[in-house]
Amino acid sequence: MQRWPSLSRDLLTLTLCVFYLSPPPLLPEQSAKDHCAFVSVVSGSLCVFLAVFVLVCTEMLSQRWRRLLGLIVWATHLTMGYTFIFSGPIILPWDQVPFFLFIIFTVYTMLPFKLWYAVVLSFITSLSHILVLTLCLTIYEDNYNPHLANQLLSNAVVFLCGSVVGAFHKVLMEKTLRQTFQDTLRCLSMRMKLEIEKRQQENLLQSVLPVYISMKMKLAIMERLQDCKDKEEQQRMVKDNNFHSLYVKRHENVSILYADIVGFTRLASDCSPKELVIMLNELFGKFDQIAKENECMRIKILGDCYYCVSGLPVSLPKHAKNCVKMGLDMCEAIKQVRDATGVDINMRVGVHSGNVLCGVIGLRKWQFDVWSHDVTLANHMESGGLPGRVHITEATLKHLNKAYEVEDGNGHLRDPYLKELNIQTYLVIDPRDPSSHSRSAPKPRVNDGLKMRASVRMTRYLESWGAVKPFAHLQSREGFSPDAIVNGKSRCKVRRRNKSQKSKFDEELHNEMTTTIDELSSKQWSKTEESGSLALWFPKKDLEKQYRALDLPMFKHYVGCATFIFLCIFSVQMLVTKDRQMLGMSFGVLVCVLLLTLAICFAGQFQLSRCQWLPAVSEAVVKRPCVRLPLATVTTAVIVILAVFNLVRPRSHVEWAITDAAISSGATLQNFKARPVRWSLVSQIFFLPLQCFYSVFCCILSLIACGVFLRVSFELKVLFLTLASTAYYIIILNINRKLFVVYGNVLLDAAGKSRRTPVNECYGFPPFSLSCFRQDFLLKYKNRTEQDEIETRENLNRLLLENVLPAHVAALFVGENKKNEDLYYKSYDCVCVMFASVPDFKEFYTECDINKEGLECLRLLNEIIADFDELLSKPKFSGVEKIKTIGSTYMAAAGLSGTPGQENNQDRERQQAQIGNMVEFAIALIGKLDGINRHSFNSFRLRVGINHGPVIAGVIGARKPQYDIWGNTVNVASRMESTGELGKIQVTVETSDVLHKLGYSCECRGLINVKGKGELKTFFVCTDMSKQQGLGLS
Repeated sequence: MQRWPSLSRDLLTLTLCVFYLSPPPLLPEQSAKDHCAFVSVVSGSLCVFLAVFVLVCTEMLSQRWRRLLGLIVWATHLTMGYTFIFSGPIILPWDQVPFFLFIIFTVYTMLPFKLWYAVVLSFITSLSHILVLTLCLTIYEDNYNPHLANQLLSNAVVFLCGSVVGAFHKVLMEKTLRQTFQDTLRCLSMRMKLEIEKRQQENLLQSVLPVYISMKMKLAIMERLQDCKDKEEQQRMVKDNNFHSLYVKRHENVSILYADIVGFTRLASDCSPKELVIMLNELFGKFDQIAKENECMRIKILGDCYYCVSGLPVSLPKHAKNCVKMGLDMCEAIKQVRDATGVDINMRVGVHSGNVLCGVIGLRKWQFDVWSHDVTLANHMESGGLPGRVHITEATLKHLNKAYEVEDGNGHLRDPYLKELNIQTYLVIDPRDPSSHSRSAPKPRVNDGLKMRASVRMTRYLESWGAVKPFAHLQSREGFSPDAIVNGKSRCKVRRRNKSQKSKFDEELHNEMTTTIDELSSKQWSKTEESGSLALWFPKKDLEKQYRALDLPMFKHYVGCATFIFLCIFSVQMLVTKDRQMLGMSFGVLVCVLLLTLAICFAGQFQLSRCQWLPAVSEAVVKRPCVRLPLATVTTAVIVILAVFNLVRPRSHVEWAITDAAISSGATLQNFKARPVRWSLVSQIFFLPLQCFYSVFCCILSLIACGVFLRVSFELKVLFLTLASTAYYIIILNINRKLFVVYGNVLLDAAGKSRRTPVNECYGFPPFSLSCFRQDFLLKYKNRTEQDEIETRENLNRLLLENVLPAHVAALFVGENKKNEDLYYKSYDCVCVMFASVPDFKEFYTECDINKEGLECLRLLNEIIADFDELLSKPKFSGVEKIKTIGSTYMAAAGLSGTPGQENNQDRERQQAQIGNMVEFAIALIGKLDGINRHSFNSFRLRVGINHGPVIAGVIGARKPQYDIWGNTVNVASRMESTGELGKIQVTVETSDVLHKLGYSCECRGLINVKGKGELKTFFVCTDMSKQQGLGLS
């Protein structure tokens, strides 16, 4: 990723550096004519830089012409360099070496070139300088210079060092930027997925809970997560969700409808799992459509029972008419099915109007529900009604305002609860069917289709209704429209949306990424609150601390690059010094220190069985700044010391005598040219300043070595550079002043034309790389912060979803690899089902002003259910899945998380262990209820029924998807609870046999009459002799 938009800042820095480095164009002794070319080139370069600066500020042009603009900048610098060479009084072998070194660094670090392109340009820059000087000093110069080869070779070493360091810097920067780009792309991708999941979550919540309740619950969870900073604690809180807030609200003047499909239980017993789920989904999907048309809200599905309310959450004046109309439409829909398929099923509907408490209780498997005496009465109106008829109370009749004709319902003759309360009931006459007053159901039509099984006929007919599958709306970016379920075409629409979903996501991700890249300009970065002035310090202390404590796996490469600079400096010193013996001794001492530092940094690369501590040493270098900083300081100090070897080494009396003689005689180049001299004498005079001059180059390289430690403490580098530069200036301008006087007088004829010493070029390595690294860190920090937020949201999404569906089912509906093309259903051979109720709660529940019309009673029920739910968080009960609550009845199952249809011995043992686990769970529920009794001064007792066997699990309902289980096993478990005794666990013979094998003791109750099953032999589990440890498998 090229940061061309930030070149405007770099060009400004670059321009200032160029004119700072440039020699003074005019001296009092010189005329403008003598330097016309010099002035023209510098002025033209300034105009070029300003023009490029303006173009770079134009985003579109800079992106399109960035390579061309970069070449223009490079060519301008090259032109200036050669102008500086040829504008001087004399061409020397070391002319403008620092400036060309600066050009090389510019190509690598400031211009938007790829690596291979930068290598080619730096090679051209170096080679052209060497070739030009070689030609000028050999062909066009009459004087012979015996040191020319060494000088040009030293120049090549300096350029090679600059190219390698520049390439090293570019590779690290590109690697960092590429990693930042990938992190940003990954973060953006996750952010967009979060937005999708957020919409899915909102659709999911709204499909299960009313908006006003779902928002309260969501905000409460988010507040608890935000208060907790520890990530592991957040995950635990999300998983446990231990809050007992009550989300229940009272609504008055509503109508409640209960509807039961008569004959469906017998039909379901002959269905395959697929047929059963399809039938239920199509039927209840149709009912959801009817509910929407009649402004009713479906509350819950209980087996084949459907109940809804009109007047929630917004009060409606015609709520009674809505429910009656819906009941009649449901009866008509079932009549159409019966007439078309010949299957003997019917609809029994009961309606009552009154007040309700509605909301959510418990911690797991949230389902919107309603409670009140009026709800109980509506339920009994359904059970006391007639097939094919809508059974209403007098309260509902008053709200109808004679909109429908009615006849006496005589519900008290069919339901003892209605008789006990002396409720007057009525049957609504359907105005569309004059014969609806007949209480006898029409006989099924006989045709050729009856040769097929009833379930097959039902399934084929109901599929033509085209009900939308559960969670199909979660696939759409625009959300779910319930209007789509009117006909079967909606399925095709959903499939087309699914196919285009990935392409839409990729397109949105590309657009978002492009926008983010455009925002990564230096101007916008400088405006952020996190970055300080010049982006060199972060105002936030914790952010700065994190940046300084970052791991540096590249530190060993920093030391490696610094070692290469050390070798280059040594090579230059060897080429220009005569005292090579002393240099070799100094090199031997310093290289030992450097090799030791290298060994410490690369210790992790050596796999030695006897040295197990080596990886620990390498890891400490990477992770601990307190270890890295001394190593960086030692490495840089070694290089700095070597760089000034020729300036601080002891000199002989002969060398100082030659220097003093040259100064006192006022020897100039013109004097040497005026009379024949021996080059051996000239070389003696020339060689001392030559050594000093290349020592200055070595000083520049040593300061660059400090810059290769890109991510090391900025303050330490500034301090070290300041100290090193000060020491260099003292050594050069004070201790070695005589040598530079010789340089000025002899070589450049100080009386006429002067040229600055290149000491000012020591700061040739720009600090903008540090700013880039800090900006990259800041972007990664923001990405990491967003990542944490995403994880929190994901935990919240998971919590919400798993409170509607079991975890293994939820994964199929929401996520990147959704599999909701078809209805979800599974058939299990052995599942243990438990119903646990608190029958005393019905007597406890009262509606009066003291308990806020029953609200405080529900608060206690919420505590009971919440305490039950908390048991599910224990590892021993991980195999138990809460299905739902029905009033004060708690329904759970064990064995739904395993792979269905397995028959081997190991799985049978696992299934039997799940039965024992369910018994332990029931015992734990009894213990929880006893604890609540002690704190609330009540005497509630639990009545539990357990059965095991084959069940069918599935998800049904388009507008309010609901996970449920069906089958004879479920029905018998329900009967075990309803026919049981308080404080006891009733089981069937088959379940009792399994419990005996597991070590439980069961007491035979004898034969009891069970509705729909006749007489069954049942047993009570002896809870006082039960095992106290969990037997369930994880």
